[in-house]
Amino acid sequence: MRFLKISYIVISVCLSLVGCAQTKALLITDSKVITGAEQTDSYLHLLKGKAVGVFANQTSMIQQMHLVDSLHKLGVRIVKIFGPEHGFRGSAGAGEHVNNSVDEKTGIPIVSLYGNHKKPTSEDLADIDVLLFDIQDVGVRFYTYISSLQYCMEACVENNKQLIILDRPNPNGFYVDGPVLDTAFRSFVGMQPIPVVYGMTIGEYALMLFGEKWLSVNPTISLSLGNWMKVIPCKNYDHNTIYTLPVNPSPNLKQMQSIYWYPSICFFEGTILSEGRGTATPFQVFGHPLLPKDLFTFTPMPNQGAKSSKCFYQKCHGWNLSGTTDEVLKETDKKIQIKYLLEAYTLFPGKDSFFLKNNFFNNLAGNDILMNQIKKGFTEKQIRKSWEADLTKFKALRKKYLLYKDFEN
Repeated sequence: MRFLKISYIVISVCLSLVGCAQTKALLITDSKVITGAEQTDSYLHLLKGKAVGVFANQTSMIQQMHLVDSLHKLGVRIVKIFGPEHGFRGSAGAGEHVNNSVDEKTGIPIVSLYGNHKKPTSEDLADIDVLLFDIQDVGVRFYTYISSLQYCMEACVENNKQLIILDRPNPNGFYVDGPVLDTAFRSFVGMQPIPVVYGMTIGEYALMLFGEKWLSVNPTISLSLGNWMKVIPCKNYDHNTIYTLPVNPSPNLKQMQSIYWYPSICFFEGTILSEGRGTATPFQVFGHPLLPKDLFTFTPMPNQGAKSSKCFYQKCHGWNLSGTTDEVLKETDKKIQIKYLLEAYTLFPGKDSFFLKNNFFNNLAGNDILMNQIKKGFTEKQIRKSWEADLTKFKALRKKYLLYKDFEN
């Protein structure tokens, strides 16, 4: 392989980023955080004369213009677009099949990397020299974009392609919490031994995937060689930043409140309860028709982002966690709030049917321990105590790969 000297990242970080003053709740507006994509001077020269592939979706914006449109206008030769779950334009529902297509605006072919085709093939990459990866993550293990990242990294290594990652802030990047995945429960909603909330940007996580040798590639390929991956980091961002996303990352994360509740409420996807899909506030309301009728009431209905889901057309009883962003941040309190999961299980009349029979809950949890703890009546304190040792190890590991000043533990 035409690998160069040992160097797996090129980072254009100014010293002031490392030495900036730390605050506990620094609210930085979108205009002050400069994403990797916006720093075209840092990577445009790397694309000159190259055939470029772009992994992107509707969040891949440079100010008011999409990355693909911006680079196309600047004369970059984009020959292929790769789209993740929810599609290139981000309109498909969770798990919905998205076909390969052609971008109407530019005429560039779009390859869907989801379903049975999650990883770029040698054929997919044959006509490109460099893959540009730019997507807004939400910093939660079972949000599948970091799984797509791993597959793209592996494909680039195996096919001797350069990868450039344009970093973006993590809206849940100011804490670390939840059970650490047991790799016996590895799936597309959790591929590596990290907690549910891992407190890293996509660029930082890519460095961890590489540095910990978690990439599944041919063992004859030496990952210690090569200038094959570059990360273009954000400016004016650190892990104390409360960052408001300018574009919804997926159809059912419509508000920042949903993004903050997502690490806690997504566990209900592994249960019989509705997690609010088909409402105006998914992941802020959840419930089921069999729960007590004196609880909050809602009726989920099909919509663009949820064409089919649990409990559609049924009156559900449950919880409404909606509020202002400040109220939600205060209530979530930099931790996964499992109290609602425990309370819902306690109140649900049919304990044997609470968890889905496909054990998807264990894929989300990353183990079968949490389900058993809930069934046995463990308290929140006992459950959280069981996470501590693994979280301590992960936090120490995580620090090796941070590009930005960390939050206070």
